Amino acid sequence: MKKLQSSLTNMVLSLGIIAIAAAALLAWMNRLTEEPIRLAELAKQESAIKEVSPAFTNSPVAEEILTSSADGEQAACYPARDNGRLVGVAVKTVSHNGFNGDIELMVGFTPEGNIYNYSVLKQGETPGLGTRMVDWFKTDKNRQSIVGRDPARDNMTVSKDGGDVDAITSATISSRAFLDAVNHAYGVFRQVSGQLSAAPVAEAAPADTTGVVTNN
Repeated sequence: MKKLQSSLTNMVLSLGIIAIAAAALLAWMNRLTEEPIRLAELAKQESAIKEVSPAFTNSPVAEEILTSSADGEQAACYPARDNGRLVGVAVKTVSHNGFNGDIELMVGFTPEGNIYNYSVLKQGETPGLGTRMVDWFKTDKNRQSIVGRDPARDNMTVSKDGGDVDAITSATISSRAFLDAVNHAYGVFRQVSGQLSAAPVAEAAPADTTGVVTNN
């Protein structure tokens, strides 16, 4: 067999074939993993909503409402309903003012506007300091907990700034960012609460997350 002569044309042709093959393989892998990733994200959302809302029978994710807070930050709202009756609203929101970047929360409200619970979805704060937000603001000690509070009545800022909430020890910046996200969430809740408290909607079937294992 005649040996393929080495030339610039042959080298470019070989590299082109390799690039096309690699691109096709990547596209195939993307299609293969796209649906499992979508279902895993859906299951993660549902789990966070369950953590911050009373028991519900609808699929809040299927009723997602996308809106923006007063400062233009996008947020997502998830109404939780029990047999058509609104029992809570979960709001996914973010603050960009964390010590080490974004802090993303799911904050649950009762229909009256009180904070039911919260879940930290994303944070990169300092271990042992800012990371304590996961439990700090739901611990019933002094003025730490925000659970049960009404942001319309309580000043949801740290006590160092004249507010009603005790900051995480040695992590004031993280605490401010956390409460910033909570206040964003409440602003969004106020925007959508009127339309959600109207006549109940027909319930959607629960999202299909069968066979999905998530790390929550």
